[in-house]
Amino acid sequence: MFSFNGFLTEAKNLHLEHLEDEVLNNGVTGTRGAINFLQSLRDMLAGNVKSSVNVTVKWDGAPAVFAGINPENGQFFVGTKGVFNKNAKINYSHEDIDRNHPASGLNQKLKVALTELSKLGIKEVLQGDMLFTQDDLEKKTIEGKQYVTFQPNTIVYAVPKESASQILSSKMGIVFHTTYSGKTMEDMSASFKVNLKGLSKSSSVWFSDATYKDTSGTINFNKAETKEINGVLSQAGKTFHTLKSTVLDTIEDTKYRELIKTFNNTKVRAGEKITNTRQHTRGLIAYVYDKLKADVDGVKRAETKKEKQLTMDMKMKFFRSNSSQLVKIFDMQNILVDAKELIIRKLEKSKGVMDTFVRTDKGYRVTQPEGFVAIDHMGKAVKLVDRLEFAHQNFTAAKKWDK
Repeated sequence: MFSFNGFLTEAKNLHLEHLEDEVLNNGVTGTRGAINFLQSLRDMLAGNVKSSVNVTVKWDGAPAVFAGINPENGQFFVGTKGVFNKNAKINYSHEDIDRNHPASGLNQKLKVALTELSKLGIKEVLQGDMLFTQDDLEKKTIEGKQYVTFQPNTIVYAVPKESASQILSSKMGIVFHTTYSGKTMEDMSASFKVNLKGLSKSSSVWFSDATYKDTSGTINFNKAETKEINGVLSQAGKTFHTLKSTVLDTIEDTKYRELIKTFNNTKVRAGEKITNTRQHTRGLIAYVYDKLKADVDGVKRAETKKEKQLTMDMKMKFFRSNSSQLVKIFDMQNILVDAKELIIRKLEKSKGVMDTFVRTDKGYRVTQPEGFVAIDHMGKAVKLVDRLEFAHQNFTAAKKWDK
């Protein structure tokens, strides 16, 4: 097992970024940080017990559930991501849930969570991904093997029937991955350290933490694999030194960053790998032009149109005059993805307690877990997800609610 040493972050764990997007999100610092993450993950998988990064498994659960004691009044509550808002939707009773979350599906799951999680004796505030309530459990035969299955989102989790007695007797299942502490809800800080040893056992709740466990004891890079990832990381370092900090600093600005990320995501959704970065850059510039031109043409007031045209001219000048740097930035992202995927493929070799499938029109197809989360010694966390594989599944796999 790769242990966790209690790293903290001041931010709430409400949204994690993909590792390669740190180039766009945080410029020079983000790019250097992404490379450092990968180097530390390489060290961990090469057997270096002093590696400064830790890994948790990303579960494809839904909804995200927050549960614990409100430090402002000492009462137990459950909720969703809105519990930290100024006008927080914090539920202490079924009546609160009816008022705050009238939609039937979420309403019923939060009521089960309130009733069952209150039995665990949670002292702080925990965040987890709900995997199932009793109504979600199904008995299926897949490839000749009998399973108990549940599908909270895209992935079908399948527990061999002979190992499923605890799950079958449970009223809900949840994987906890974050602990929050603080004197007020709004000011709470997050830690990816989750210690479940102090929780009470309950036959009606199946729960676990998200810590990555090397169940085989052999998930390490061999010499050839270490040499391969070292080569990719060396290439990352060389490319990093060709990037201009002024261009990266400008892209950090939301006005530019979101245009690039939105365009990149059109490729992810289509399942297309960016192989020709020059062509991708030309496509980006055309995409930005069309989008900004539509903004200009969409207004009638002359003064507003003039303002939008000036904004368009400024942005187009940046993208066009820095096209060669954009090519290098996309090259940088591709290199980070290559290294990331080498690490993901190795981490996936650890056999968990559940099998994972996606449901298709032709039956069930074996898939890997959604991905992993890497956390450094400062508490910074990024997602390690095979975006083409999982995003494609997310858009094409048959969801349980499609029935």
